[in-house]
Amino acid sequence: MRTSKRTPWGLTAVLLAALSCLAASPVQAETAIEPAPYNVGRWLPSDQRTLTAWRADLTQDGDASGDEPPLAPVIQEFKALIETDPELFMLFTQMFEQIPDEPAFEKDPAGGPQARDYHQMLALMNRVMNRAPEFNQTGLVGFPINAILDWSMGTPAGTTAFLNEKVNRQLKKILTQWAVFLGSPDSRYVLSDDPERGWFGRDAMAAMPTFVEDFICDPAVPYYGFASWDDFFTRRFRPGRRPVAAPDDDAVIANACESAPYRIATNVQLHHPFWIKAQPYSLAHMMAGDPLVEQFVGGTVYQAFLSALSYHRWHSPVSGRILKTRLLDGSYYAEALSEGFDPAGPNESQAYITQVATRALVFIEADNPDIGLMAAMFVGMAEVSSNEITVYEGQHVAKGDQLGMFHFGGSTHTLIFRPGVNLEFDLHGQTPGLHSENIPVRSRIATVAGPAEDAVPQ
Repeated sequence: MRTSKRTPWGLTAVLLAALSCLAASPVQAETAIEPAPYNVGRWLPSDQRTLTAWRADLTQDGDASGDEPPLAPVIQEFKALIETDPELFMLFTQMFEQIPDEPAFEKDPAGGPQARDYHQMLALMNRVMNRAPEFNQTGLVGFPINAILDWSMGTPAGTTAFLNEKVNRQLKKILTQWAVFLGSPDSRYVLSDDPERGWFGRDAMAAMPTFVEDFICDPAVPYYGFASWDDFFTRRFRPGRRPVAAPDDDAVIANACESAPYRIATNVQLHHPFWIKAQPYSLAHMMAGDPLVEQFVGGTVYQAFLSALSYHRWHSPVSGRILKTRLLDGSYYAEALSEGFDPAGPNESQAYITQVATRALVFIEADNPDIGLMAAMFVGMAEVSSNEITVYEGQHVAKGDQLGMFHFGGSTHTLIFRPGVNLEFDLHGQTPGLHSENIPVRSRIATVAGPAEDAVPQ
């Protein structure tokens, strides 16, 4: 049994306590609050008061007797899958048993009880199906299903279960069903002026002071004119708010997403044990064995992650022709076992999930011959259940044109270049890593200085 190397915080199965009576009063819970570490992309709650409030809200969804609502059909299917498949029954039993029997794992950071079996997991997932993300000052969006699974997906059994094809096929059905609600007018209840929880309330507007100037919306009409939560989430910039860097200079590469630099890797190999601690890139797995993969061996990968308050559409980093697009099914809640128990999982597994998660792959033949064929890959993480590609094979795109978008969530993305492309990165004074800040979409992130004379494909 592994032991935790970190102090638990943030994403620690906050919603699981909704299935039980609170073990402590609000006053007792508040006395246990401690400062939380930095929250990557601000997707996950880092304030224990926020966690307590989420738990209380979900607890109130049940009736006074504590009875749970009937499981939705897609959740019932998941239960049947677990209970009729011997391997999955073992894994979904063991993943909770493998959570260390230690004080740090007995309760979530706000003092609530930690669920220990898949029945509680399913009940909490069931409650998420008709809720939209509310604003809060620290968690901001939050991944509620990810919260339910956080400790369990860091166990050996969880690592195996959440890579299982049947499990991910069912999770896709669950997330797709949730997306129906998030795309409906009913989901707009969070697009309110509630001072603390509404996306157009006091706290949200303080966090996004230029929202009206930045995005296409109309504050004079209900919900600022957005038709659903998803419509709000996939909002567009007003013309001119994110100009394209050097639109007539094909040597300048533009940022594909409103994102923060995470990693730059060179001499990337075709095959590599990506599950080890360093999480090196394995091109064959990233591109799912695509016939074009050999051209990128020995090349460069740039990776960056999105922020919760940001913009979630993707744009072309170069001008060129769309050679091929692929939507790749994969995992939703897998994390690298080598990272131990990540209390904000899978944030510390971002390089790993580029090889196993659900993702969209776009190959572009750049107009600039010093770039030639390149690839952009947009990786769904946790609740990001839909990667939508909006370009077609054979289409010519200008630098900065839209390629697609994430629906509910943001995640991480990579730009992949062949060997011999001589890149000079401009990360706006930052060092890549979990503490970096967003670089505006369509701004300069690199310049091609012509082919490297000594570059030899490997």
